[in-house]
Amino acid sequence: MPMDPGDIERLIKESLPDAVVSIQDLAGDGDHYAAHVVSEAFRGKTRVQQHQMVYQALQGRMGGELHALALQTAIPETA
Repeated sequence: MPMDPGDIERLIKESLPDAVVSIQDLAGDGDHYAAHVVSEAFRGKTRVQQHQMVYQALQGRMGGELHALALQTAIPETA
């Protein structure tokens, strides 16, 4: 069963409350998404650790309800 982009965003924000999340459905099938996640929680973490934090927020749905997620993570820019 496909996953709603709003559910993906909600799960990420529950785990990373300050996150700015944008989700794009890549194939129109509800299974292949791109996500851009910006969070202060990523500061000092490697890119792999940042991605692990997002995957953990998805609570095991990767590979099941959510088939593919092209993920970009970043820390907020300071002025």
